[in-house]
Amino acid sequence: MNVRRSAAVLAATAVIGAATPAVAASPSPAPSVAIPSGLYGTTDPTYDGVWRQSLALLAQDTVGVEPAEKAVDWLAGQQCANGSFAAFRADPARACDAKLMVDTNSTAAAVQALAALGGHEAAAEKAVGWLKSVQNADGGWGYTPGGASDTNSTAVVVGALAAAGEKPAEVVKGGKSPYDALVTLALPCDAGGAFAYQPDKQGTLTANADATAAGVLGALGEGLAAGAGKKADKTACAAPGTPRQAAANGAAYLAEAVAKNGYLTSVLPGAENQPDYGNTADAVVALAAQGGAERAGKPLAWLQRNAAAWAKQSGPAAYAQLVLAAHATGTDPRAFGGTDLVAALNATGPAPRAADAAKGGTADKADGADDTVGAEEEPEDGFGVWWTVGVFLVAGIGIGFLISGRRKQQP
Repeated sequence: MNVRRSAAVLAATAVIGAATPAVAASPSPAPSVAIPSGLYGTTDPTYDGVWRQSLALLAQDTVGVEPAEKAVDWLAGQQCANGSFAAFRADPARACDAKLMVDTNSTAAAVQALAALGGHEAAAEKAVGWLKSVQNADGGWGYTPGGASDTNSTAVVVGALAAAGEKPAEVVKGGKSPYDALVTLALPCDAGGAFAYQPDKQGTLTANADATAAGVLGALGEGLAAGAGKKADKTACAAPGTPRQAAANGAAYLAEAVAKNGYLTSVLPGAENQPDYGNTADAVVALAAQGGAERAGKPLAWLQRNAAAWAKQSGPAAYAQLVLAAHATGTDPRAFGGTDLVAALNATGPAPRAADAAKGGTADKADGADDTVGAEEEPEDGFGVWWTVGVFLVAGIGIGFLISGRRKQQP
């Protein structure tokens, strides 16, 4: 689960069949909104503010870093009165209305972060209530309320439900649970056993590595900060009749995909295959959760050798993904291929509380000091030029910004 959680990126992925590539060739445009002092990163948060903040806080929590109060307050303050979250609200004091596009992914990610940090049970409960209210009849969720269920959205909601103490199997609509939805999105063995993002217009399922990494975690009932599961013996692919079998099939697909080079690939139209760092990090988490840390060894080693430049350019969400990959495999994120991921993540936003100083993180700055990194020092937040390219490609093809036709908003 990388920055594909942005609705714009999801739309771009669906249209052009490509995820964000490794390192952008040129800087992203200047932010069109003021950057809140409590937010991680300094690039435009319009499409990923809540997502990147949630990942950053969740990653910090896995390594014992206590985030700055203003960072947690910013995330909590993004919630609408009905419990939902949008990708970003520039003015949290203004009530949410039907014009604001709230979404399941931002909401589910925020639940996972707030639940992990503690002290926000009421907010998490209200968000879970909203998620339940927009569950589809097939048991799953789309990105926006009323949208067709997809693997990625359903999986991140499963993680939110589990984080909030719910039993996903008991969250049903029309007699169907999210596990039922995920199983229907799993391909049979003769098609590789992967997960599809969602069926195409003809109802055909197409293997998608990004969706597969998400689907494995969702089928296991795990969230974004999953730990290593029990070591699993390699078993033959079988009909994905149960969530566990679908997860095993999906993990086998990912293992085969990274077996040769250690990474997943993405491609833009007219470009050659290239490493997809974010999806590879997601695959590490999925492989470790399904079959133990050893199963994720090859892609993890590749990330340790190659991901530092990508993370530096891409910003807090990327650093968080690598921290979560380290967490899933029991790897030290403070010595990740020669990079201290924790310090690098901390430096992209408000300094953590002083209690973390002894653990190797960044100590609090003096009162009144500027808590954010200057724009000239700040890496981009997982989008860059290719995010912009994707958005304009989507607009040019005429898909309609952010799939607004499928939206059923609630104030």
